[in-house]
This record gives sequence, structure tokens and C-alpha cells, in this order.
Amino acid sequence: MRRGDKTRQVVARCTIARARDGRADWRLSVALVSALLAGCAEQVTKHGMLFHENDIAQVQTGMGQEQVRLVLGTPTTTTTSGAGNVYYYISSTKKQTAFLSPHEVDRQVVAVYFTPTGTVERVANYGLQDGKVFDFVSRTTPAPGGKDDGLLKQLFRNLGQKQIFGE
Repeated sequence: MRRGDKTRQVVARCTIARARDGRADWRLSVALVSALLAGCAEQVTKHGMLFHENDIAQVQTGMGQEQVRLVLGTPTTTTTSGAGNVYYYISSTKKQTAFLSPHEVDRQVVAVYFTPTGTVERVANYGLQDGKVFDFVSRTTPAPGGKDDGLLKQLFRNLGQKQIFGE
């Protein structure tokens, strides 16, 4: 074998290796771009009761509380309103993109109102537009016309004010 043939073989091997590396680089960049786009995809999270409109339509006036539980399942929460009970079935849908904070896009609250005898009086379906936003963590609801004064301002608010029963 001549010296020029060896050089050509080495050059050919290097060219083939470089071509393979180029394909590997291309595959790697496609995988990297796919992973980045998948990380930016919107994630949908659903919480609470997941039911369909025909489930709600099955609840009729006059049904008992046990019948409602058979149709809709165990309520998320219950309360007493007036003389009867109320079952609340709550569902929520949130969306989150990448590292951003999730935001609520849908909320559904189905309230089943019962008479004092325990039969269905009416069924109400509330949405996100019907709700009032409040902070679940601090368990406080802003009062209409309320002021967010600090503790010292609340304590010394009346200094220098004329008192009704004093001088």
C-alpha cells in the first residue's frame, strides 16, 4: 500500500466520523429544542369534583339526601342554610405555563339546597364569575369599605379627636 492511499483512507475515515458527529449534533439539537418546548407547554390541573351536565340534571326536586349522594357522590363540603342543609360540590381548573404562577381559568360550584325535611328544594350552579376572591391562606376576606390600617394607626387613631362624652 502506498503512502498516498493511507492518507486517503485516513481522510475518508475522518470525513465519515465528522458526518456521523454532524448527524449526532443535529439529533441532539432537535432533542434539546423539543425538551425546551415541552417545558414551556401549558399544564392543566383539575381539582375537586369532575361531573358532567347530565349528572346535575339527574338531581330533581324532591329527592332525598342519600339519593343525591348516590348520583353526585360525597359533597366537597356541607353547611346549614336557614332551616335546611346545603351540599356543595366544588371543582376548579388551573393552567400554568413553565415557571409562571398558575391562574384559575374555571371554577364550578354546584349547590344542592335541601328543605328541613331533607328533600331537594333547588339546585344552583355557580361559576367563576359568581365568586368572590379571598385569600385562603390568611383566612381573611376584605370587608367593603374596610381600611387596611396598621396596628399602631388603629391604636392611636383617635388621639387629638374630640370625644363625644368627654371634654
